[in-house]
Amino acid sequence: MNISSFIRRSNMRIEQLRELALLFIIILIVLFFGSQIPRYFTGTTFERVGVNVSIIVVVAVGMTLVVLTRNIDLSVGSTVGLIAFVVGQQLSDHHNLSPVLAVLLAIGIGTLLGMLNGLIVAFGKVPAIVTTLGTLAIYRGLLFAYANSTSIHTQNLPGWIIDLPRVKVLTIGDLNITFLVATAIVIVVIFQLALIYLPSARRLYAIGSDPETALTSGIPQRRLVFFAFTICGALAGLGGFMYLAQIGTITTVAAQGLELEVVAAVVLGGVSTLGGTGRVIGALLGAVLVGIIEQGLVRMQFNEFWKQAIEGLAILIAVVSDSALRTRLRISLSHNQAMPISTETEKAGPTL
Repeated sequence: MNISSFIRRSNMRIEQLRELALLFIIILIVLFFGSQIPRYFTGTTFERVGVNVSIIVVVAVGMTLVVLTRNIDLSVGSTVGLIAFVVGQQLSDHHNLSPVLAVLLAIGIGTLLGMLNGLIVAFGKVPAIVTTLGTLAIYRGLLFAYANSTSIHTQNLPGWIIDLPRVKVLTIGDLNITFLVATAIVIVVIFQLALIYLPSARRLYAIGSDPETALTSGIPQRRLVFFAFTICGALAGLGGFMYLAQIGTITTVAAQGLELEVVAAVVLGGVSTLGGTGRVIGALLGAVLVGIIEQGLVRMQFNEFWKQAIEGLAILIAVVSDSALRTRLRISLSHNQAMPISTETEKAGPTL
């Protein structure tokens, strides 16, 4: 049975097939680490993975919207770092600043930074990879300028934000679902439902699948691309707040390299770099895979080089496999569509 026949008979979408394969890989990797690391199968292990993954998940949801439009945002790491420092500085100076205002400040700054990316890409028609490489450096430079060789220290922050990562929302056996993990899950659910039911969100798929056809069909392509980058910036802002809560001590290199983890999560989750294909649920699974690998390598005492090398290799494998799967599926579908025609021709015999 070929790929297209399996997908038709099982009534599955290609995204669902990739997500099932990814879930199987996650289980295999968990079993591998469990066989190599003492006391691996505990609630504490998966609680740590969940807390570490929560930031990647939130930012990856925004990245998914951008990648669906056949674009990319490489500035998210710098955005998270800049916002974590700015909000941390404000909380250090103003202990009476309410949690709601702190979150709104983070999301507001992130929204503005995302809007800048969106304006340049959508209306300035500058390629996204060029634009966001530039803003990656600009936002990191702004962080250096704002920090002025200082750091944010945990002891200078209000007690509520220090305690936030330990706030429990749900306990299942010895596994605690913390506030940050619950926040990431809520974000995933909201945006997955939005991509299913909101017409404007569904149009992101049309833009990524065929930008020229989408434009001639009257879809407001520029406005929706701008919207995707804006939401990505807003979620990176929320990720910056979560990063501050989780890490506490913020320096000028905060969240450096986070963009690689986010891109890895999105691509591994089956969101095609060619646009038009993928789901937020897949990005969640991709982030979980990245988190499990990172945490396992740390506990096995691998150095940072190997962690980043494995992430880079995973991205390459995911992109190549996605391209190969699409090519194989396209050939298989073309073959199946041609078969009935050739069969009828043979039955009819030669024509006069």
